[in-house]
Amino acid sequence: MADPVNSSSYGQPEKLIDNLKPSSVIGLATSCLKGWETWQYVVTIFLGLVVYDQVMYIYRKGSIAGPSFKIPFMGPFLQALDPKFDGYLAQWASGPLSCVSVFHKFVVLASDRDLAHKVFKSPQYTEPCIVPIAKDLLSHKAWVFLTGKVHVEFRRGLAPLFTSKALSTYLPVQEKVLGEYFDRFVAISEANNGKPTAFMTSFREIQCALSLRTFFGDYISEGAVKRIADDFYKVTAAMELVNVPFSMYIPFTKQWIGKKVADEVHEEFARAAGACKKNMATGAAPICTIDHWVLNMLESNRYRERIAAGEEGVEKPANLIREFTNMEISETLFTFLFASQDASSSATTWMFQILAQRPDVLDKVREENLAARGGDRTKPFDLEMIESLTYTNAVVKELLRWRPPVIFVPYLALKDFPVTPDYTVPKGSMIIPSCYPALHDPAVYPNPEYFDPDRWITGDAETKTKNWLVFGAGPHDCLARRYVPMSFAGMIGKASLELDWTHHATPRSEEIKVFATLFPMDGAQLVFKKRKWD
Repeated sequence: MADPVNSSSYGQPEKLIDNLKPSSVIGLATSCLKGWETWQYVVTIFLGLVVYDQVMYIYRKGSIAGPSFKIPFMGPFLQALDPKFDGYLAQWASGPLSCVSVFHKFVVLASDRDLAHKVFKSPQYTEPCIVPIAKDLLSHKAWVFLTGKVHVEFRRGLAPLFTSKALSTYLPVQEKVLGEYFDRFVAISEANNGKPTAFMTSFREIQCALSLRTFFGDYISEGAVKRIADDFYKVTAAMELVNVPFSMYIPFTKQWIGKKVADEVHEEFARAAGACKKNMATGAAPICTIDHWVLNMLESNRYRERIAAGEEGVEKPANLIREFTNMEISETLFTFLFASQDASSSATTWMFQILAQRPDVLDKVREENLAARGGDRTKPFDLEMIESLTYTNAVVKELLRWRPPVIFVPYLALKDFPVTPDYTVPKGSMIIPSCYPALHDPAVYPNPEYFDPDRWITGDAETKTKNWLVFGAGPHDCLARRYVPMSFAGMIGKASLELDWTHHATPRSEEIKVFATLFPMDGAQLVFKKRKWD
């Protein structure tokens, strides 16, 4: 009996090659699919896509921690809509590198301190992306997304906005805003008959007002400040780690609303920039951030004009910068507001809650601030005074460690990134260095869940600089690493002398709500009163 294989055309090499030609393969596939119903085609294509999605996830995941399989296409999208802090803790605990995949976006989280530093300091492999929609809201040309020499030069132009000279001019503005809002806090409690009120929203408002007045002074109207304070959280709400594709173009989605608010704020800021340029051209003294920036531009322009006119021996400005357009100024200060708003709101909320829970700490803050004012509790604060407040500044540092306002910073892998010898983050993936684990490492900060300002005075916390990731690291670290502690020290010092407040604990007071950053789940139930001194 003849061998059926050898007797067929497939037993002959030249016939085998003919049958493997594309035209033959297509013909064979067509004959096999002939007679299929439409639903069979649809199911086959769908199953093929599911398999492809799963295979690509497993391939990208490699050896790092993460779910063994992915929910087809969307992954843990539903969890991403309402993230739980316990989920982040579990993810960080699962390994130094872990991953998830949502829709088309593969995300790698780095929970190890040294890996976080590596991501922060690898601009040749990564760039800050915050979230995929961030560039549409903050502007594709915003300075935070620049890299290399262009970023360095832009950043150098912003450095004078945070010098001691500049910081000193911001303090009177902040003192005024704080006084106005402290009165409002008391009025809110009185209107509620002394019953506890969730103050988280009020803390968002005071921080937005502080930022806007610090950045823009009176170039922005009171009505605009109120409108932006009311609406800016919608920009944050739009900044989901992963959102439905094209949602920004779908009316009334969070992303569509966030884009609308962002565009309106950009226009308001650009208008303020124009007004500032006109004012500073008259020789006015700088009192806010934008004033200092424009003053640097004017000094630089005058220097260039004198050099062009042939003058010799002209003293070069300490910070020679180019002319920035109104929209560039708007985009930059918009990123300042975005970076500060939720982080500072979170820190303010936890600060008032923990100081109410810890009267021993508040009493020390109050005593130190009264002494720094020579017993005159109405004396305004200044930079020298704030920097002299050893215990108050320790309280601020401990607050930023205990409830860090930034828990991670998303980056985009510009190319395959060999983050460890055993794992390479695929190009186009998000790689997210986490700050929280380093700030709660028990080997570095003993009993890390306990709020202990003394660890910064009598302990060795001040020496653990590598774990201090509150302001990030590398070329994109936070410009405001000096401004932020100064502002908070001024705020709690003034509050300690003018206010008494109590916290009314609920079962959810210590639960952590994740909304860009960390907040108490019950919104911080507090009661404020004017302090009465004996």
